[in-house]
Amino acid sequence: MRFQLVSQDSTTKARLGKIDTDHGDITTPVFMPVGTVGTVKALTQEHLEALGAEIILGNTYHLYLRPGYKVIHRLGGLHRFMSWPRPLLTDSGGFQIFSQSGLRTVQEEGVVFRSHLDGSSHFLSPEKSIEIQVALGSDIMMAFDQCPAYVQESNLVREAMERTLRWAKRSKEAMANCYQQGLNCPHKQWMFGIGQGGTDLQMRSECIERLVNLDFPGYAIGGLSVGEPRDLMFEVVQQSLEGLPINKPRYLMGVGSPHELLRYVAMGVDMFDCVLPTRNARNGYLFVRGGHIVIKNACYAEDERPIDLECKCIVCRRYSRAYLRHLYQSNEILSATLNTYHNLYFYLDTIRQIRDAIASCRLRDFIREFVNQEDG
Repeated sequence: MRFQLVSQDSTTKARLGKIDTDHGDITTPVFMPVGTVGTVKALTQEHLEALGAEIILGNTYHLYLRPGYKVIHRLGGLHRFMSWPRPLLTDSGGFQIFSQSGLRTVQEEGVVFRSHLDGSSHFLSPEKSIEIQVALGSDIMMAFDQCPAYVQESNLVREAMERTLRWAKRSKEAMANCYQQGLNCPHKQWMFGIGQGGTDLQMRSECIERLVNLDFPGYAIGGLSVGEPRDLMFEVVQQSLEGLPINKPRYLMGVGSPHELLRYVAMGVDMFDCVLPTRNARNGYLFVRGGHIVIKNACYAEDERPIDLECKCIVCRRYSRAYLRHLYQSNEILSATLNTYHNLYFYLDTIRQIRDAIASCRLRDFIREFVNQEDG
């Protein structure tokens, strides 16, 4: 993997870059649709290609439980299994395990957890997580980390941060061992380290500094958007970014709304993923210029307008709000497909516009226009 810094916006810290992978180039800033179990819910891979998705995200925890990473590996890896020719990133599974506090026990060696599917007992360690991700064949994999809860004693946050750093080192060693044992896939794979430290700014800085010393090809900011106030989250991201090298990609995990993406891009973040556009779509919450609409509301029962008058997606070009409300109220499967297509188009198109604004050094003006639309 090679990260090339193409240009920077003169009015902010936003960066325009390119990540080269064996499955194609990724232009940054980039938004990655979440395909947790090898599918972006309600959409086909043809939909995703038409939307211009350059990379999607899969999850180690879920694919390990079902259908099993060995099955996927025997079938040629995750790209072939799900028929996706473009780049893939896999999360390590750490966040999913640590979000189920009643079903897991943390040890230095790894985590014992119970499956949310059938209650069966499993063990995941840095070594196991990397073995799974190597077998899946993602282009970018994540080091195994421990994500602390938002409201937690400082000593426990420190403990999780220190363990994350130890597990990061073990993750790197595990990847090297997999390759030495001939377990590597036919294309190049790269691993990003993850910074933790809760909302303690000093701890975040320390974690990033020590993580950078381990020399990963890219770095992620993890453990946020878990209940902390938004202003505090912005401070933590800013603090983390200050310690990250400028010549490597920066990934903010699990974030966020279109307005938040703009703010974090301006700070210097390159990569994002979030379930917001897909999950909200299935609940009838649709993004539009200036905010959102809730399609189930009665006021749209006879509304012949598209979701968004300015949107050029196939849904807005063809279907009315009235029809989309009817589909949602009737619990039709097509409702989830059309709503998800629109929401992901909105996100990916917003990112495209952000990239254009960075290239022309007018991001600050674009942000002002975007925010004014939301205020209106």
